[in-house]
Amino acid sequence: MPHTLVIVGALIVLVLILSWIVPSGEFQRIEKVLPDGGRLKVPVDGTFQRLPKTYLGLQTLFLAPIKGFLDGAGLISFLLIIGGSFAIFQETGAVEQGIKRLMVHVRRHPVLEMFFIPVLMTVFSLAGAVFGMAEELIPFIVIFIALSRALGYDSIVGTAIPFLGAAAGFACAFFNPFTVGVAQGIAGVPIYSGLAYRVGAWVVATGVVIAYVMVYAAKIKRNPELSPVRDIDLARVSTAPAGSSGEAWNTTHILALLTFLGALILLVWGVLKYQWYLEAIAALFLGMGILIGLISRMGPSAIAKHFVAGAKDMVGVVFIVACARALLVIANDARIMDTLLLYGSTAIRVLPAALTAQVMFLVQCVINFFIHSGTSQAALTMPVLAPLSDLVGITRQTCVYSFALSELINPILPTSAVTMGVLGAAKIPWERWARWFLPLMLILVVLAFLLLVPPTLLFHWGPV
Repeated sequence: MPHTLVIVGALIVLVLILSWIVPSGEFQRIEKVLPDGGRLKVPVDGTFQRLPKTYLGLQTLFLAPIKGFLDGAGLISFLLIIGGSFAIFQETGAVEQGIKRLMVHVRRHPVLEMFFIPVLMTVFSLAGAVFGMAEELIPFIVIFIALSRALGYDSIVGTAIPFLGAAAGFACAFFNPFTVGVAQGIAGVPIYSGLAYRVGAWVVATGVVIAYVMVYAAKIKRNPELSPVRDIDLARVSTAPAGSSGEAWNTTHILALLTFLGALILLVWGVLKYQWYLEAIAALFLGMGILIGLISRMGPSAIAKHFVAGAKDMVGVVFIVACARALLVIANDARIMDTLLLYGSTAIRVLPAALTAQVMFLVQCVINFFIHSGTSQAALTMPVLAPLSDLVGITRQTCVYSFALSELINPILPTSAVTMGVLGAAKIPWERWARWFLPLMLILVVLAFLLLVPPTLLFHWGPV
């Protein structure tokens, strides 16, 4: 497989070529107030008009990634700070020593290992379903990789527990304000209605993801050589912090772990109470990293050295995030996003009602390739597809659900900043993760098709 940056670069070329072929156009837009008081400009169905074709030159191949850096500056800063802060934390040896202590406890009570994957994945799935955990899970990756490897699993299991747990909850959410809340508000459906079916579907989807990870984990524990990241995990052993391997469990380790735990509690509180986003979360972990360094009696220069080394490890991910943003920059500059949405909605109109919801899901998956913000995707698609659902015989509630389920494919998208941020923190190449996740993604797509059958054919899914 080519390097991930080469893959994303090839996608930039393809989207530029697509921008020369697809006509330019746009919908008229109006400002809509969201349930949380925010405002979005949303397209008005039936107002699409062609525009003079906008042709982008070959210089766009080099300009678009630069614009992608500017467009993604907040996320890029977040990734660099997370990488730097966690390098300081790892250098203390507190993670390694904490895992050793935990493993002693688990070996005394082996039954606890049975619940390690299902319980923790369910917790992360609830976080995704209730408050839309996404970028916030990146700080957990390092910890869960260490835990998983100590139990005899590999880095993929450690990454999957928080990442796929939260992803399943985010897609099959029942209270997620960034997908369900915004989409229902724009579609004119009572906020958080349809709760019973959503909860049932969340249980099924979370169970499927947990089962897949547990089967894989059991296989790797029996034969570690089957792991696609075996070489990476072996290298982790040889690159462990030099000063940590021989140290005993001490007060400094305890204080560092308590500081990390306090930062996580503060993170959850800030997200739920004050809707913290990237800037505030990055500031929290920057402060955490510095404080842990001081607690561990590192000098200012040592803290800076480890911070820079950790941030350097995220540079590859940063370039991929910028290039992924470049895809949306090209589509917007060429004025083809609304045209693609029009084409998708036109195709849906001519299909049998039994297939409408599934095709809406596929259209949303295509748009999700370009736009990963649930709020932005809802703002773009719901004003067009929600009225369309009235015409083709499915409820707006089902239309909203087809949008939400498209988030199931996010963990494989190289254009997703969350996916690439997670893999950057885990130091797992995208192509290896994609090869591992692809069978599960196909299972989840089939599951999405099946979950859309009852509200389409068996009952009229209304706002109850």
